[in-house]
Amino acid sequence: MTAASKSLIVLQFLGMGVIWGSSFLFMKVALDGVSFGQIAWSRLVLGGLTLGLIVLVTRPRIGRGPVLPREGVVWLHFLVIAISGCVIPHLLFAWAEQYVSSSLASIYNAVTPIMTALMATLAFRVEKLVRAQVAGVVLGIVGVVVIIGPWQYSSLTGDLWGQLACLGAAVCYGFTFGYTRRFLSGRPIAASTFAFLNIGIAGVIMLLLTPVLAWSPVALTVPIVLCLVALGALGTGLAYIWNINVLRAWGPTNASTVTYVTPVVGVALGVLVLAETFSWHEPTGALLVLLGILLTQKRLRLRSFGARSRAAAASARRRGHALS
Repeated sequence: MTAASKSLIVLQFLGMGVIWGSSFLFMKVALDGVSFGQIAWSRLVLGGLTLGLIVLVTRPRIGRGPVLPREGVVWLHFLVIAISGCVIPHLLFAWAEQYVSSSLASIYNAVTPIMTALMATLAFRVEKLVRAQVAGVVLGIVGVVVIIGPWQYSSLTGDLWGQLACLGAAVCYGFTFGYTRRFLSGRPIAASTFAFLNIGIAGVIMLLLTPVLAWSPVALTVPIVLCLVALGALGTGLAYIWNINVLRAWGPTNASTVTYVTPVVGVALGVLVLAETFSWHEPTGALLVLLGILLTQKRLRLRSFGARSRAAAASARRRGHALS
């Protein structure tokens, strides 16, 4: 890979983090003029159209195979992940942001790797977790509980339901990653075609649900229209192609580090643009989730962490003896 190609991959990675992190701000702004159902409808329909145009122009193939798969079972698998990975989570996040801040929604999105590890191990059995990864999952779950802050709820408030909806969306993403690895990853389907089938089928489902989700009055302004276009054409369209390019260049583990970028962008935009605020337990829980992700993805090891702790303790004892 040339230096220019490597630079392009880095730019695409950063672009993914910025666009996906910004999507929570876009949803919050769009809610001022459209319903949560119209937000999910717009991003999937526009995303499907964008990816459809890319596939139509490029006609991607694996070897001499067809552009689109011919086996009926493959289309059924794509129907499953379109519902679990697009329709349901997009609706849940858009609904949730009626009650929670865009910053908090972006933090919950970062729980996805924890949910993916659980689904891949328990539901689909395509991975096995070692001791450190189990500890990471447990730590991530503790972090989620801290973010929710159950001690402050005397009743089921809208804020709590909004947080649970965000968590439900992360569970859907985890299920989708596990399902995809189990039934679709090994099939010879071009990357852009894969993205188009996933988003495009979800867009068709949204079109069928138009009378239920999108057939209501709107109050469109230039910022709202721009947010909807960004959510669809960029966040649910072009960024998926970038994600595939980064995945091929860096591998799945390194590509998944975009999870660390999106909440930072989401929180920064929520605070700077919308003047959102935090309680102490939300960033504390987010830090626990991040540590859990690092353990789950084997980027932090219990042994090395324990060795550092013991070295620090020994150094402190030596300083104490020197002083005495």
